[in-house]
Amino acid sequence: MADTLTPIERSARMARIRGRDTKPEMAIRLGLHRLGYRYRLHCKELPGRPDIVFPSRRKVIFVHGCFWHNHNCSVGHIPASRKDYWAAKFARNTERDAENLRRLTDMGWTSLIIWECEIKTLGDALKDAVAFLEENTPTHAK
Repeated sequence: MADTLTPIERSARMARIRGRDTKPEMAIRLGLHRLGYRYRLHCKELPGRPDIVFPSRRKVIFVHGCFWHNHNCSVGHIPASRKDYWAAKFARNTERDAENLRRLTDMGWTSLIIWECEIKTLGDALKDAVAFLEENTPTHAK
């Protein structure tokens, strides 16, 4: 299927896609804040710039978009046009995500990924996040 937009229109549309403060991320952040959790956002010092950071717990939460991070759900599919480009892009994204998680683990941080499709049932996503935050994991010295 051919792209119905000109390259300039496509570029403008792609430039509007945010990497932070997305609706799924804001929903999780608001829910956690209402439950009394306090956190830092998009910590530049950590690999992958985690969306939500709990320094005292040494835990981070990533809120991943299913399309961009190639989740195995109905949203996380390769577009019909330019399949080679998208396959390579998603492969790079997946490799980068895995490397960031490995580096965080090596630094003594525990990570949770919440997928965009899981937020459709926000209550369940928040229960998972709270369980992750409350589970007793060994802390590492800084």
